[in-house]
Formats: sequence, structure tokens, C-alpha cells
Amino acid sequence: MNHKINKQVKFQDLGVIDYLPAWDLQEQLLKENIDLKIANRSLAPEEQSITQNHFLFVEHPHVYTLGKSGHEENMLANQDKLNEIHATYVKTNRGGDITYHGYGQIVGYPILDLENFYTDIHKYMRDLEEVIIRTISDYGLKGERSKGETGVWLDVGKPYARKICAMGVKASRWVTIHGFALNVNTDLRYFDFIIPCGIKDKQVASLKNELEHEVDMEEVKLKIKKHFQEIFGVEWT
Repeated sequence: MNHKINKQVKFQDLGVIDYLPAWDLQEQLLKENIDLKIANRSLAPEEQSITQNHFLFVEHPHVYTLGKSGHEENMLANQDKLNEIHATYVKTNRGGDITYHGYGQIVGYPILDLENFYTDIHKYMRDLEEVIIRTISDYGLKGERSKGETGVWLDVGKPYARKICAMGVKASRWVTIHGFALNVNTDLRYFDFIIPCGIKDKQVASLKNELEHEVDMEEVKLKIKKHFQEIFGVEWT
């Protein structure tokens, strides 16, 4: 593979930002990398430019997003209800079904050129899950994978299994966008208006609900960054 490896990742915490501008930014960073990769094809290896990796933290105002393979019937609220609860609804190009983003939730968007790491989307998803599993383990919670259901769960296989972190990504020419959403101090009532990820009879969880107290969001972000660095072997810039 004629490709200069770059494991540096530019980190930005964008704070509270609407969903669409954050998506636009991801698409822009994706396009920059794809344009670079196309240009590199006609260059000798020593003349090629390195692609750039990014990692964004955001917190979105109330929004429901539907993945490209999702089912609209999993959205249970009509426009009047959305107006009442101050939420918006967006159809996206990520994988997965419907989910909710809102205050008190840490959303992570890694825009990685996987050719800098490994070209395996399945492994990428499992590694993202591992980042969150290790993060919530720092708070005494046992995160698990649920067969055929992406994300991080608690009490898998039990009647009260519940999802604490949703995930959905898209990759173009091995460059990823979208990512994960970890419920920290999230108001879980907002999940009542959807069938989360299209999975009926499954509950959602948050760190706050499990630990029975508010959790420091900045502390959680630092833990996510630490475990992401360990698992992906990145250098933050």
C-alpha cells in the first residue's frame, strides 16, 4: 500500500453545536481527505501528502437522527410533538437506525483515514465499543456487546438489558465520519418518542441513572480520549 502512515489526530471540542453544522464539518473534513487520496494516486510515494485524522467532541441540542437503512416508523413523534419538546428530526447518511442526541450526552466524531490504522470497518466498530467499555468501567459499570446490535450495553441477555452508548458510522475510501453517543447526564425521557436503534423492548441507560448522581462531563471526555489513544495508538495534536 503506497500510503504514508499518519497516526496524529487533531482534537477539537466544539461544545454545544446543532447537528447539521457538525455534520457539514464532518463532510468537509471527509472531502479534504478524499481529494488528497485521489491526488496522491498520480504521485510517486515520496511526493504524496499525508491524510489528516480528526476527533470531534460535540453536544447537540435535542435532535433525532435516522440512519440510511433506518425505518421512519421508529420515529413516534409527529411535528407538533417535536415542536413541543424543542427537538428536530434529521435523516442522515450514517449506518444504523434512529437515535436521539441531546444535552448531557457526549457525542464523538472520529474522522479517521483507516488506511493509517487498518482497513477493517468491523474491527473499527469493535474498537470504538472497546473505548466506551473501558471508559464506563472506570465508573464501575460493566459494558458489553450485544450480538448483532452495535453499541455498548449493560446487562446483556437479561430482561432489563439497556443501551448506554449508540454508534453509527459511514466510511468513504476508508475515511470515517459519524461515531458514538454516550449518555452521561442525558434526559432519557427523550428516548420515549422513538424505538431506539429500531430495537423494541430494550431500554436505554445513562451514567447518571446508573450511578445515581450527576457525572462530570469533562472528566468523562478525558477518559474517552485516554482509552481512544490506548486502543488506536494515536498521538493527539
